[in-house]
Amino acid sequence: MAESSRIFQTTLVPTFSTLHKPRCVSQPPIFVQKKYPTIHCSSSVSNAEKVPWGCDIDTLENAAGLQRWLSDNGLPPQKMGIQNVQVGERGLVALKNIRKGEKLLFVPPSLFITADSEWSCPEAGEVLKQYSVPDWPLLAIYLISEANLQQSSRWSNYILALPRQPYSLLYWTREELDRYLEASRIRERAIERITNVIGTYNDLKLRIFSKHPDLFPDEVFNIETFKWSFGILFSRLVRLPSMDGKVALVPWADMLNHSCEVETFLDYDKSSQGVVFTTDRQYQPGEQVFISYGKKSNGELLLSYGFVPREGTNPTDSVELSLSLKKSDKCYKEKLEALKKHGLSATQCFPLRITGWPVELVAYAYLAVSPPSMRTQFEELAAVASNKATLKKNVRYAEIEEQALQYILDSCESSISKYTKFLQASGSMDLDIASPKQLNRRLFLKQLAVDLCNSERRILYRAQNVLRRRLRDIRSGELKALNLFDGLRNLFK
Repeated sequence: MAESSRIFQTTLVPTFSTLHKPRCVSQPPIFVQKKYPTIHCSSSVSNAEKVPWGCDIDTLENAAGLQRWLSDNGLPPQKMGIQNVQVGERGLVALKNIRKGEKLLFVPPSLFITADSEWSCPEAGEVLKQYSVPDWPLLAIYLISEANLQQSSRWSNYILALPRQPYSLLYWTREELDRYLEASRIRERAIERITNVIGTYNDLKLRIFSKHPDLFPDEVFNIETFKWSFGILFSRLVRLPSMDGKVALVPWADMLNHSCEVETFLDYDKSSQGVVFTTDRQYQPGEQVFISYGKKSNGELLLSYGFVPREGTNPTDSVELSLSLKKSDKCYKEKLEALKKHGLSATQCFPLRITGWPVELVAYAYLAVSPPSMRTQFEELAAVASNKATLKKNVRYAEIEEQALQYILDSCESSISKYTKFLQASGSMDLDIASPKQLNRRLFLKQLAVDLCNSERRILYRAQNVLRRRLRDIRSGELKALNLFDGLRNLFK
């Protein structure tokens, strides 16, 4: 279902937080100069029909054509071939025995697509460079431009092998996001990403496309083609650390699927002068070969790549837990002022992992329950919650440990109830759809949402059990001597 990893970088206003993998590594800030109102996305599966490029994801014919074209243009013989696979629908499978520690791929730079790639329409490339368009939007426009030229483009074989509709939350409608991801914080991330992509397109259209309609006609450079190109970038663009962080589309390499059980990732190898990865296990002929898209949560994998790993297989899975100050708190304004001073707000999200949670979350909880008599500690706790300081040892925090843990527990249980409500209702969803094609799509999206909700609720249940046990011990007079922050974290071991 997924096939690689990737990024976004601009010189203008950053709108995304970093979260990509080593193979690709960070996420894109987007090309927007002014704020746009929240846009309610309304794309649907039928929109894919408006993009005439690419192929069905499980089609091997175009992928085989890509392999022949790559071989004719410098790709050395490979120990892997493209086949239909169970994980990812299409992936690279070992054709021969592959040893642990072996380097594979060796894709040369001449087969990369980067911001420096030569344009088939050089006039368009020159205009974009005059406007200093950052790499991500530049690559998105490059893809559309080359795709529109079809066989006239050097990259036609690559584009024919790309999915016509990338697995991406960019293609979920607002109704689908609200319906299927109502319990998960990934819903807000998805809406933000869609809004930013639309804002980027609107900005480009206003400042560049409208002034050069002969180079960027509306029938080619429109919001649907931009969703397609950004979907490709989100799921396939890689950052190459050994090339000073250059971002690139690497044909053939982006046929590799992700596994949570492997740690190897793509990078440029200076000795062989190509993109490679080093296997961390051996493969027998017929086995699918995997790489890692990075240490991402299941929600992040769904957001960029459109898939959710099997429950319990992702050791770096996490769920975002939302904590909020109570407006009824007598010190609400003072606490909020301390938080704002360190870049935080009255409602803040923290990652809750299956192995524990960050000190920042605990510090925020202590601040939230601190009484007026602890005003002098507000600033210190806010600094720790923002990861700008470490907590000074102060025995006074023991006085409010129970309230802080109960506060986190209440937040966990509130989130659990939302997930449980969704999962209970999911069985009766989608029975009102008449079209078999639309029904199949909805059932597929719902299954992704159910898998995500189960994995995130599992983490919350784990935290709930730890917190209840700790509270029980505190109330029975035990664990008083434990360091407050380290003691809580150690309970996960």
